[in-house]
Amino acid sequence: MNPGFPFLTVLVLLPAGAALVAALIPGRLHGLIRAVGWAGSLATLGFAVATTVEFTSGQGAYQMVTVHPWIQSLGISWSLGVDGISLFLVLMTAVLFPIAIAGSGKQSTDKSFIAWMLLLEAGCVGSFLSIDVLLFFLFFELTLVPVYFLIAGWGHEKRGYAATKFFLYTLAASAFLLVGILALVAIHANQTGVTTFDVRALATTQLSGPAGILLFLAFTAAFAVKAPIFPFHTWSPDAYRESPAAGAVVLAGVMAKLGTYGIVRFDLELFPKAVVTLAPLLLTLGVIGIIYGGIVAAVQKDLKRLVAYSSLAHLGFIVVGAFALTGPALSGAVLQMVNHGIYTAALFLLIAMIYRRLGSFSTADLTGLQSKAPVLAGVFTLTMLASIGVPGLNGFVGEFLILSGTFLTHRWWAVVATGGVIVAAIYLLWAYQQVFHGTPTAREAAFTEMTLREGLYMAPLVIIIVLLGVFPGPVLNRISPSVDMLITHVEQVAHPKIPVNGQPIHLTAKPTGANQAETEGAK
Repeated sequence: MNPGFPFLTVLVLLPAGAALVAALIPGRLHGLIRAVGWAGSLATLGFAVATTVEFTSGQGAYQMVTVHPWIQSLGISWSLGVDGISLFLVLMTAVLFPIAIAGSGKQSTDKSFIAWMLLLEAGCVGSFLSIDVLLFFLFFELTLVPVYFLIAGWGHEKRGYAATKFFLYTLAASAFLLVGILALVAIHANQTGVTTFDVRALATTQLSGPAGILLFLAFTAAFAVKAPIFPFHTWSPDAYRESPAAGAVVLAGVMAKLGTYGIVRFDLELFPKAVVTLAPLLLTLGVIGIIYGGIVAAVQKDLKRLVAYSSLAHLGFIVVGAFALTGPALSGAVLQMVNHGIYTAALFLLIAMIYRRLGSFSTADLTGLQSKAPVLAGVFTLTMLASIGVPGLNGFVGEFLILSGTFLTHRWWAVVATGGVIVAAIYLLWAYQQVFHGTPTAREAAFTEMTLREGLYMAPLVIIIVLLGVFPGPVLNRISPSVDMLITHVEQVAHPKIPVNGQPIHLTAKPTGANQAETEGAK
């Protein structure tokens, strides 16, 4: 292929263009609408795979960078780049959207549904690829509109309430992000005389302690709500519960990662001193989220709300990995973003299959399904075990790296977080026993096995769950160089004692004064 081919621009504009085509098709042409949805999402997947193939392993810097001036007088540009941190999040997004469309049933023939889904995909991919912070903000905000209409238009009983709550929470939090971006750009321009929104340039901005902390909090407010992170999660159980199957897949599988990705990409890159200062606070919130999410999930009788609180616990692990500030923990956090997206999407799709057959998400209404649908039960078991973190499946690798990497610098947080693994086993196994074991009642007598069509769109998720569990090396080999660069940047700016890959880094620049004494003492 042509090395100058604009892969990243195509990845963003292709689903956006397909969304426009779908919106212009007459609503009565259901077959054509479905074809456009499939073509747009699968073509995006094809380019995501091509981008992954073109990506050079072993390099930590951005690759395939595309920069086109947009508003040159303000330093705003169409700037896209991909590194090991964003590469597999883009690929995961491209995998989940066609599967979500396939799992949406009759909704895939509705032109509004397809148009919103494709526009949402463009917004998510654009967020992961943007290296201009204002461009990132625009894509980050763009995702709110499709999700609102997906929930409000095709959700369940309380869809209006859930959609409005989601929109208002995330929009309000994003106001802090915009203020933070403008303030950071102004400070950088005052120091250098250059106005730019490029994250690589803004990372060189010299910030005082209070200024860095305030800007960090402004950025993190938006990311914590979007993820969501405890205690900013109150919108998510309602939104996940009332979303249609495709909406729940995208919300938990992809959009939650916009928040955790924002923390890794922007918080650690732009505010390293504030990150080191406030790491104990964020680690504490992450651990509370792990334990709280697991305990609340254990008492849920609604399967979708159970998975929603389970997601809160898993996102807590990602937060812990990000703020442990070690190479293994941060690599595990990035990998866990991908892993969580895959097995959570699979869980929501399986729950949707049960709902289509019996019209209920309640464990009180479901029993004995294993005898009626052993294949569906087997796939559910595999996915559930991945979510628990059983070795050999994808959920184990990320959690192991997070916990082992956190133990290097924040031992007691790692010890408490380990309890979340035990709690996850309790609530997921208990839910499985209630729904799949026992004797079917008259209600479950007509329950049918997973169809061939359902099996076809579940198969890629099952394969990925197993492959990433037994063979994560190729993914980690591409993630780790970018993670190591980021951790090194945090150390060089903030001067903490941070191990990278388990070993302390010694600054290449010769320290002076108190820093020299501290360095010599460390040696």
